[in-house]
Amino acid sequence: MCSTDTSINNGVQIDDVGDAFGSFGRNSTVSTTNVTQLAPTQRYEVYYNMNHSKRGLALIFNHEFFTVSHLKSRCGTNVDCENLKATLKDLGFEVNDYHNLTQKDIVKQLERVAEMDHSEHDCLVIAVLSHGELGLLYAHDGAYKADSLWHYFTADKCQSLAGKPKLFFIQACQGDKLDPGITLKERTETDGYPSSIFRIPTQADFLIAYSTIPGYYSWRNTSRGSWFMQALCVELRDNGTRYDLLTMLTFVCQRVAVDFESNTPDNIAMHQQKQIPCITTMLTRLVKFTPPRNGIV
Repeated sequence: MCSTDTSINNGVQIDDVGDAFGSFGRNSTVSTTNVTQLAPTQRYEVYYNMNHSKRGLALIFNHEFFTVSHLKSRCGTNVDCENLKATLKDLGFEVNDYHNLTQKDIVKQLERVAEMDHSEHDCLVIAVLSHGELGLLYAHDGAYKADSLWHYFTADKCQSLAGKPKLFFIQACQGDKLDPGITLKERTETDGYPSSIFRIPTQADFLIAYSTIPGYYSWRNTSRGSWFMQALCVELRDNGTRYDLLTMLTFVCQRVAVDFESNTPDNIAMHQQKQIPCITTMLTRLVKFTPPRNGIV
């Protein structure tokens, strides 16, 4: 049985149907939130508004040590943390870094930030540097679901960030598969109707950038830091106010894919392996950082 919905296209009312079994009825949760929040940008603006009085908060959850018996210490993660912290500060963010927090303490920080007033902020950044598995990340004392990170910041829960970019960067394994790569030989030679009010999905305006694709290993150098964080910080430093974020993340993928290869000659199975980041976007506009004014945005 189909459930119908009503949409408007070019001013014409049209019936839509739910495409999933049991949609709007059987074991489904439907938000009835109908709060009107002041939009930070015009309906069809190409770019997010990055001209608020403050750039916004950036949280870094850095995990080096664990009480979980099978998890080794993450040597090199502090290099990632300091590198990312400096890079985000240069872009105008107020950066808070946390080290080896428990699951409970991570939740406390997420709840605290979700309850803040972000009205004068451009966006939010949250980064996690840790061990992981498919769909899971590790705190100091155990695993938690990765999607719980952004659960607190949907538009219905954190209304002062509604319509603003919420950016998540995750350096962690998503499994134990390896990518041996392949050698390539280089060649020698919409309309809309006008309205002052519009609705957006509560899950809109998120971007989640994983260091690797689902099911695969994520590499980290013990002295220089992880491949993904190295590439991300270089790209943000070199082109942070030149390109939009998705363009920069495309080049982050390029850097990781082309410039890095594992070097473990004593372990042939792990030697000369490759990696590719995975970007999931629910952004509705382009994110382009404006130059900081005297280092402060």
